[in-house]
Amino acid sequence: MADRNWAEAMDLMPRLLHGLVWLDEGLQARLRARGLPNVSRAQSMVMIHITSGTRRPSEIARRLGVSRQAIHATIGQMGEMGILQLVPDPADGRNRLVELTPFGEEMRHAAHVAMQDILSALAERIGNDGITDLLRILRSDWGPTV
Repeated sequence: MADRNWAEAMDLMPRLLHGLVWLDEGLQARLRARGLPNVSRAQSMVMIHITSGTRRPSEIARRLGVSRQAIHATIGQMGEMGILQLVPDPADGRNRLVELTPFGEEMRHAAHVAMQDILSALAERIGNDGITDLLRILRSDWGPTV
């Protein structure tokens, strides 16, 4: 590792964040083009976790590294928009789960189609092998936080 160019390695976080912003802005533009409402980046991150199967607000907060209060505020905003609702947890009556409303499902489907378009555009820019390599690296086990 001593020969590694650390100046280049220090570029990792800005590059990852730039990629996230690039993806999210492309997604938001496509959703707006379909007449769907704007959602904040925080709301977008909540949607990603819900559609990936994480439905407990406390778990979403933990995965995003924010407070439960912040997640409940975001979920409340999305509830007012008609995207999400809280329902009783059948496994634990003391808790509630987040689920998509029918309008939220429509947005999820539109986002899925949009992401396919975005990935196609990215593949044209960096190649299919580039997409495969990127996903392989991001899916690899990075181990515990250092």
